[in-house]
Amino acid sequence: HMNLRPKFNMLQLSDTGKVREHNEDAIGSNRDIALLVLADGMGGYNAGEVASGIAVRTVLELVPAACERETRNATDPETGLMRQTIILRDAIARANKVIHQTAKMQPQCEGMGTTIVACLFYDNRISIAHVGDSRLYRFRRNRFEQLTMDHSLLQELVDRGFYSQEEAARSTNRNYVTRALGVEPTVQVELQEAEVQPEDIYLLCSDGLPDMVEDEDIHLTISTFNANLQMAGQQLIRLSNDHGGKDNVSVILAQVVEPFPARVSVLQQIRSIFS
Repeated sequence: HMNLRPKFNMLQLSDTGKVREHNEDAIGSNRDIALLVLADGMGGYNAGEVASGIAVRTVLELVPAACERETRNATDPETGLMRQTIILRDAIARANKVIHQTAKMQPQCEGMGTTIVACLFYDNRISIAHVGDSRLYRFRRNRFEQLTMDHSLLQELVDRGFYSQEEAARSTNRNYVTRALGVEPTVQVELQEAEVQPEDIYLLCSDGLPDMVEDEDIHLTISTFNANLQMAGQQLIRLSNDHGGKDNVSVILAQVVEPFPARVSVLQQIRSIFS
């Protein structure tokens, strides 16, 4: 497998914010396979940090091992998705199970859950998986867009036409999540794939960022500091805290330096002719 480390600039930062005592966000990455994971936990007695920690660890453990076994650059016949996307989904489903079982066994963890957003880069594409309201945005040639849609009550009301997107942005009860890891024995993970272009910047963040900072200001920050991800990330966290810092805030930034097509061996080429 190709090492993707040189193909990306990356930065990850997490901050407790101004109000909370504990940081219940968890973040992690595997630079070699360009896997990024961010989770925002919830639950009493700081069980949120248990849930988010399990989520990130499980994905970081299972995905690289499964990718290692995956030798062909194939799509999954059932879903039409890349095998990489299915690997990501299965790891998150497994994390859901582990969190759910832990919550059942440990009284202080009862009812804990976590959001998750994760992405995996492969063959000039990105696989995106998410549950809840942690987000993934893409900055491309000065266009900034949110690629994930929140699993939140507010977003459902917007989808059904009860609110406009602008009204929703001003609403105070934004944080009611309709889907989370660990709450039920199984979870529906939302999946997407998109092609990747050099110079793209991807932002994964917990809701602590968009709840405090407008999308235009996130956009402006990334376009101002796109030559220095460290500055961009620090500035995003500073903005969130300057605007009240009511929640933990975490960001992962990944900038694509150059294309990363999958290397296909001669044997695989021959095999694909006969498959």
